[in-house]
Amino acid sequence: MTTAQHKIGSGFGAHSTADDVLAGIDLTGRLAIVTGGYSGLGLETTRALVKAGARVVVPARRPDTAREALAGLDGVEVDQLDLGDLESVRGFAERFLASGRTVDLVIDNAGIMACPETRVGPGWEAQFATNHLGHFALVNRLWPAIQPGGARVVSVSSRAHHFAGMRWDDVHWQRDYDKWQAYGQAKTANVLFAVHLDKLGADHGVRAFALHPGGILTPLQRHIPKAEMIERGWIDEQGNTLNPEGFKTPAEGASTQVWAATSPQLDGMGGVYLEDCDIAGPAPDNGETAGVKDWAIDPEQAARLWELSAELTGVNAFAATGS
Repeated sequence: MTTAQHKIGSGFGAHSTADDVLAGIDLTGRLAIVTGGYSGLGLETTRALVKAGARVVVPARRPDTAREALAGLDGVEVDQLDLGDLESVRGFAERFLASGRTVDLVIDNAGIMACPETRVGPGWEAQFATNHLGHFALVNRLWPAIQPGGARVVSVSSRAHHFAGMRWDDVHWQRDYDKWQAYGQAKTANVLFAVHLDKLGADHGVRAFALHPGGILTPLQRHIPKAEMIERGWIDEQGNTLNPEGFKTPAEGASTQVWAATSPQLDGMGGVYLEDCDIAGPAPDNGETAGVKDWAIDPEQAARLWELSAELTGVNAFAATGS
């Protein structure tokens, strides 16, 4: 059953924290995988899940850095994963599956933003490859561990999906590269992935959600020059945040993905885009970057992207069933 894109009145909001949405929720015995769970929103997500009793696996491109950041947190393990390298994705998935464990929560949190034109693998545009294709391959390879427990899969998108839909004739930006448009396409892909995964997974008890965490200044901005952040009104010449009310803290930014992964308020739902710890409404026509654009939740585009992603990565957990 399709879940409608409208608010459900969760009782939480833009300034709720990850701890707030987990109040009263016991995750003892639950296993979560949080990509990039050692920096920015990912680190806050890992901390909150562990505090609520979960065990968290953090796949990291820089495992030593991850272990240092996560030092002192019990119930966390780190493994190697580079989402821009499909062999690395395969290696991580095989090691995890060999442990014989099932997964209860998958939060596809890692990503890159507005980077200079960069190519990975067979010439793929890095933002689309890392933010979408790497996570697509990861979830499909981990399906034998995701399906048995009826896991929730959370795809961290952004309001940047308003910047661009899918550039179907040139998804890898071989011409006229624009870092923000390419980022927008990657974030649209994150939503479309959740839409179709939910359609395929619902009969197995697996539900998927996408979300906008909010505006938060984290290491995700590392590719954006200081001058550009000043021009955009994010910071001043000294690096201080301007308009603090317009930004969330990392703990507030992590709340929507934690809510998506754990809240009983979302039981029986899926395939929707969330923001501020609630289901988002449709994007307004006045140009505001609130809500969700039609192109990001279009089931036909979601199915098209799934087939393209399966072709590019060579992975599709549902191919054998004809789904």
